[in-house]
Amino acid sequence: MSPMPHADTLTVVHHDDTRTRFKDVRYQLHRDGIRIWSAEGEHAITDVLMTHAYRHRETAA
Repeated sequence: MSPMPHADTLTVVHHDDTRTRFKDVRYQLHRDGIRIWSAEGEHAITDVLMTHAYRHRETAA
């Protein structure tokens, strides 16, 4: 199993064009939505139109 991607900032755009923003998260995209792990806990979002994930620092080799 491959490691989950990490994002310094992750924005989820919902079908009604609202946005939910997260910082410093790990995430998994699924056919039914996205699952996000952050300092606040685990989030499962099914109302996903699009996501924007940004990584500002280099990954460790």
